[in-house]
Amino acid sequence: MKRAAEAVVLTLSPRLGAVLPAAAVPLLREGVALYADVDIPAELARLCGAKPVGDATRGLLLTMDFSTGTAARWMATGATVLNVPEPAGAALLDAVAVMDRLRSPGGCPWDAEQTHSSLMPYLIEEAYELYQALEDSDPGALREELGDVLLQVLFHARIARETPGGFDIDAVATGLVTKLITRHPHVFVGGAQVHTATEQQTRWEQLKRAEKRRESNLDGVALSQPAMALVAKLVSRATTAAFPVDLLPSVDSPGAEADSGAALFALSAAATLAGEDPEAALRRVARRFADDVRATERSARAAGLDPTQLTPAQWQAYWPGP
Repeated sequence: MKRAAEAVVLTLSPRLGAVLPAAAVPLLREGVALYADVDIPAELARLCGAKPVGDATRGLLLTMDFSTGTAARWMATGATVLNVPEPAGAALLDAVAVMDRLRSPGGCPWDAEQTHSSLMPYLIEEAYELYQALEDSDPGALREELGDVLLQVLFHARIARETPGGFDIDAVATGLVTKLITRHPHVFVGGAQVHTATEQQTRWEQLKRAEKRRESNLDGVALSQPAMALVAKLVSRATTAAFPVDLLPSVDSPGAEADSGAALFALSAAATLAGEDPEAALRRVARRFADDVRATERSARAAGLDPTQLTPAQWQAYWPGP
């Protein structure tokens, strides 16, 4: 038996399609008439079992935008509004859809021509720009650069989908979820409790080694990373496995080359063993130096000098004080 319902406007999510909120279920069970506003695609209306709204003024009205069409008129007379709640991350569906559009026929020629190889420089560049946003503690830049890194993930996943035997963005996400659950048994499957971040780091490496069946403690270290960071990672991995510190390369090691490389390795290793990040430390000094050079150039320019023609004495004169 149909219930004589009040007017209810149900705003659907363009991202989620024929998904209705729990609050609408009792109304449908009681036989409230279900209508589709003019902005609801015909296929979506069919999936929901909704009829065209016509001149109806009461019932349950599906719409995508309650500010236009019949929904606006119903709301003007006091209709109740129900919204489909979107879970956190729902906007990622829009990002996937945009990437699909760019790579599809009729999309962007440049995007369509890209390959895994052609995008490699952009991945490195975007990662460094994100790193700088973190260094600068700039929330606006951080948000933008995270989006640029996400673009690279979407790009590569889309290209992989087009490759025979490849995968898609859902496979990437599923793999990540599986990894996070597997590497956190104390959170998800009632495993032995982990009480400190250090314990979790150790447990993570143990689970990773078993999962990937690694033969060396250094397996999985990206050798393409910056040299200082590479040394830090190698030293961290080795010493975690009880590697003797006196076997680390140094300028005093038997057969070691007496060059700056050995000295830099030793310095980076020492910083790592002291709990410091040598890559970050060196970057701080380098950025401070760059800031001082620019400040000197600005001061010299303000004094009427050409910063590209400064003498050593002029560099000294305009160099920022301590």
